Amino acid sequence: MDKTRHIFQLVDEGKFYFMARPRRFGKSLMVSTLKCLFEAKKELFKGLWIFEHGNWEWTIYPVIVIDFNEIPHSQPDIFKQALSLSLKHIAHQYDISFKTDYVETQFQELILALYQQSGNQVCILIDEYDKPIIDHLGKSSQELNVAKQNRELMKSFFSVLKGVNTISCLRFVFLTGISRFSRVSIFSELNNLEDISMSDTYADMFGYTQKELESNFYNYINILAEQSNRSDHEIKLKLKKQYNGYRFCKKDICVYNPFSILSVFKQKDFKNFWFDTGTPTFLINILRKKDWYIPEIEGMKTSESVFATYDLENLEPEALLFQTGYATIRDVEGRIYTFDYPNQEVKIAFLESLFHSYTEGMKNRSNFVFLTSYLQSGDIQSFMEMMSSIFASIPYTLNSKRDEAYFHTIFYLMICASGGNAQSEILTCNGRIDLIIEFLDKVYILEFKCNQSAETALKQIKTKKYADKYIHKGKEIICMGINFDSETRNVLDWKLA
Repeated sequence: MDKTRHIFQLVDEGKFYFMARPRRFGKSLMVSTLKCLFEAKKELFKGLWIFEHGNWEWTIYPVIVIDFNEIPHSQPDIFKQALSLSLKHIAHQYDISFKTDYVETQFQELILALYQQSGNQVCILIDEYDKPIIDHLGKSSQELNVAKQNRELMKSFFSVLKGVNTISCLRFVFLTGISRFSRVSIFSELNNLEDISMSDTYADMFGYTQKELESNFYNYINILAEQSNRSDHEIKLKLKKQYNGYRFCKKDICVYNPFSILSVFKQKDFKNFWFDTGTPTFLINILRKKDWYIPEIEGMKTSESVFATYDLENLEPEALLFQTGYATIRDVEGRIYTFDYPNQEVKIAFLESLFHSYTEGMKNRSNFVFLTSYLQSGDIQSFMEMMSSIFASIPYTLNSKRDEAYFHTIFYLMICASGGNAQSEILTCNGRIDLIIEFLDKVYILEFKCNQSAETALKQIKTKKYADKYIHKGKEIICMGINFDSETRNVLDWKLA
C-alpha cells in the first residue's frame, strides 16, 4: 500500500510531527519507511509515488531510531539505564563515544556528534513513545507512581529536541504512540511539535480506505469469495462490517485496520484478529474502577476538549476509548463529537472481554454464546431461562450495587458478546429505547425495570411508541418488558407483546 505521497507532504511542509494511532495500524512500519527514505535507499521505492512524482532529494542523513517498545521500563532506574544503553548502541554504530553518563546529555551528544560527523542534519524517529507510561496504568498506586516517574524522565529526555544548540542540527522529527494523554505533559515545552493525529490531511496515512482495499486486494477478495462460496460483493460487505469504520478526524474518512485485513486474507477466515493481539487490561480496569456505564459507548457524545484532557491521575474513559481504538468518531456537529464502536470485530471482542471481567468467578461463563441463537430462532423461553441461569451464577460479592444500570450493563454485554447486533440507548422522538437486538427478519425492542414490573416496562414501550422507528423495515417486531429484582439479583418477571 503506497502511502509515500503523505510522507513527502510531511517532510516538505514541516519538521516536527506527532501521530497517535491505535496498535497494529502500521506506526512501526511508517518509522521504518522514513528511516529508509532518509538513508536514501532509493532502490526500495521504485514504482512508488515518492520515487516517480515526489522529487525526493535522496540525500543521506544520519538517523536515530528509538523504539520504546523495546526498552525495559518496569522501574524508573531500569528505564533510565535501558534508555542509556539504547543510545550507546546507536552511538557505537557510528563510532561515537559519550563523555557523560546522563541519558539526557547523551541524547544531545549523539545528535551533535552525528551532525558534525556527517555534515548533514539528523533525523529523529521515535516509536511507541508512551509505552513506559501506559503499561503502568489501571493497576495500582505503586504502578501509577512508576508511570509518573517515567513520564518525568521522558519529559527531560525530549526537552533536548528544543535546545538552542540542538534544534538547528535536526532535519526531521517524527514521534508515534497510542495515546495523546501523556503527550501534553511530556512535550509541553516542545511547542513546535505539530500533532497530526486528527488532521483531515493525514486521516488515511495509516490504515486502508475502501478504495485502497478494493483496488489493491482485488485478487484476495476473489479468492476468499470462491473459497467461501460467496460473491465478491458479499465479501466486501462482510469485510466492511467486520473491520472498517475507524475515523480519526472531522472529515468523514474511514479506514480499515491493516493487521486485521492482512490476517483475513492470510488465514481466509473472519476472526477477531486485532483484539486477540493484546488485551486492553488497563482500559478495562479503569472502566470498572470508575463504574462507567458501558452501554453509553454507543452514541457517546463529548466536546472536542476531551482530546486535550489527559491527566494520569484522572483519565477520562472517552479519551482512552478513542485513543486505544475501541471507540471511533461517528459524527461531528460543530464542537460535539458522537462516538461508536468502529466495527463488529472490536465491539464483540471488547464486550466479551468486559463481560468476563464483570463476571469473574461466575460458573459456566461460556453459556452466554447461545443467547443470540435463541433469539434468532424465536425461542424466547430458552433465552430467558439461560439469561436467568447466568445472572444466578454471578457471585454475590462481585458487585453490591444491583440497580437497573447494573442489570442493563450485564444484559447488554452478554448479548453483544454472543454475537448479537445489539444497540443500547436508542434515541427516538419520545424517549430512549433501552436495547434493540436486530436480525435480518426480526427486531427485539427491550425495556428494563428494576423492582417494578415487566408490565410497566412493556407499557412504556407502547406509550412512547418505540416500535414506530422500525415499522418501515418490514421485519417482525417483538417487544419485551423485563423486570429485575435487586434482592434476588435476577430476572423477576418478563412479558412479550
